[in-house]
Amino acid sequence: MMQINNDTRASILSDALPYIQKYSNKVIVVKYGGNAMTNDALKQAVMSDIVLLSAIGMKIVLVHGGGPEINDMLKRVGKESRFVNGLRYTDEETVDIVQMVLCGKVNKALVEMLHQHKGKAIGLCGLDGHMIEAKQLNPDFGLVGEITKIDPTVINDALNNGYIPVISTLASSDDGTVYNINADTAAARIAAEMKAESLFLMTDIVGLLKDKNDESTLIPMVGVSEVPYLKKQGIISGGMIPKIECCVEAVRRGVKKANIIDGRVPHSILIELLTNEGLGTMIV
Repeated sequence: MMQINNDTRASILSDALPYIQKYSNKVIVVKYGGNAMTNDALKQAVMSDIVLLSAIGMKIVLVHGGGPEINDMLKRVGKESRFVNGLRYTDEETVDIVQMVLCGKVNKALVEMLHQHKGKAIGLCGLDGHMIEAKQLNPDFGLVGEITKIDPTVINDALNNGYIPVISTLASSDDGTVYNINADTAAARIAAEMKAESLFLMTDIVGLLKDKNDESTLIPMVGVSEVPYLKKQGIISGGMIPKIECCVEAVRRGVKKANIIDGRVPHSILIELLTNEGLGTMIV
């Protein structure tokens, strides 16, 4: 482990002060997924970062996915995962398993890990307090929902009582049908509804690249108005399209900035929030 002398340590902490002041009492929504969720060391780093940011006065909302765990459970019960245009086809049996795995196993494991780091967390899902309401996105995808309304009352209650809300993204409709919701989309809409200062989408890539095979071509900042051009150029393509669209949606709805950051880098959230280095791609 690298030894840091006291001068360096003091300098790092004092450099962080303006950022701590800037974000104090502000809502930061973090969408947690990808490699940072399956690699144990990265998981611990993310949890300790979130507890730290909460301890210094930020209102952190953690929204999580859980694709690998869902696939694992579907395999165990002998159910084939079916994908239509990259989205999981969700029938009633699948939505039951998604609910069991996301709201149960994954959600409570994250709450427990935050407690291990001396954080105060509470697990919620989109069904609690009718937080996320949805209608069917498209019959081709089965019970995949399109968000119609976010009610952040339960999230605000948790934050105002000093908890870190940990949210799994299922939703219900007026008639009580339960829908599976894409976690990036849900995080973006929650951030917008809460007028968050920042939205972070943790991914398994360094950010948006001019040349997708060369990490040195990272584009650190993209204006919402540049997105159509970058799509036309093929720079925003494939799996990056829905992520960037979520960020654009959040910024258009009033989030100050949305960041796509590399969850494979330990402490990437701290580097992004508390230093002037910054990581990944910021959408403004």
